[in-house]
Amino acid sequence: MKEKLHYLIACLILSYSAQAQLYGGIEIGSKGIKMTVLDVESIKKNTYDVKEFWTENVGIAAGISQDGTLFKEDIEKAGTVVYNNYKKMLSEYKIEDKNIFIVASSGVGLATNTAELVDKIKSLTNKKIEIISSSLEAKLLLRGCIPPKNYLNSVIIDIGGGNTKGGYAKDINGSSVFFPISCDYGTVTLTELINKKCKQKTVFEFSEVLFDYLPTVRESFKKMYSSRAESQEKSNVYISGGAAWAFYTLSTGIKAEENFTQVQYDDILSIRATAENSFQRFEANGRENVEIQRVLNTYQRKYLIAAFNLLETSLEVLPNIQSKKIYFAKQGQIAWLVSYVFDNAKGVKQVF
Repeated sequence: MKEKLHYLIACLILSYSAQAQLYGGIEIGSKGIKMTVLDVESIKKNTYDVKEFWTENVGIAAGISQDGTLFKEDIEKAGTVVYNNYKKMLSEYKIEDKNIFIVASSGVGLATNTAELVDKIKSLTNKKIEIISSSLEAKLLLRGCIPPKNYLNSVIIDIGGGNTKGGYAKDINGSSVFFPISCDYGTVTLTELINKKCKQKTVFEFSEVLFDYLPTVRESFKKMYSSRAESQEKSNVYISGGAAWAFYTLSTGIKAEENFTQVQYDDILSIRATAENSFQRFEANGRENVEIQRVLNTYQRKYLIAAFNLLETSLEVLPNIQSKKIYFAKQGQIAWLVSYVFDNAKGVKQVF
């Protein structure tokens, strides 16, 4: 009898331990809401496995490019999705409430009425969400997307739905200091801005209007880099975000296996041209390739055209881009969220 009791107690302890190792993160982004479940082996060593990662394509940034706000209906949709997945983490994954973190990306933070979103999530989950600044988001991206050995000779560029952010590290007195860079153009915000300028709403017109607007985008990226001139001198460029993921998947047809995969600038030019002129090639490939179809289910054609033009333009203005090494960072979509979860789990205070 005692042996059975000891066995049951041991099982309960093991069960509790397993649950205590799980952490959940929910990110409200411009183009969708991302959920991550981490199985943490060691908080001190930052060792973990991504147990689950999934996305619901609920874009809430469309209103930002129109009147600077999040539409009320989009806030309601976001609230419903966040609440349902919050409850899923509690009930299905048995994650402790204190180990679930809800944040909104810097692209969403561009809206003037983010307080309404914060209040909505608070009323549903009793959690106060954080609106991540673009500089902190980029810093966490660098930590999660660049191998430590390359910190000092690399710059990261993340093209999100609402904006583009990034940065680089510099050694100052033996410590790595992060310098952020950012630009207000993202896949969703640029697409909606160009849509507003179009009268017939055709893809052909969209591409023409976007082409005419590209000099403005180009100047914004030039200002982004010139604000931190050292960013232009880095020999390695790491790209992340939805635009980078879509580019890699459509050009290779596979899911990236390595955390960092070198890509060619000319391939980015090619994929942009295909999106504009031969989109049916993607559609045909998508009928036989689940990874390509996943991209097409996430982005409509206009969004892909905007995304690839942003990706190309953000790179072409860098001096000597053809001589630099460009890497696709596989974990870009969750890297900053993973870092945020770890810092909060350790009790590290975030500075916004």
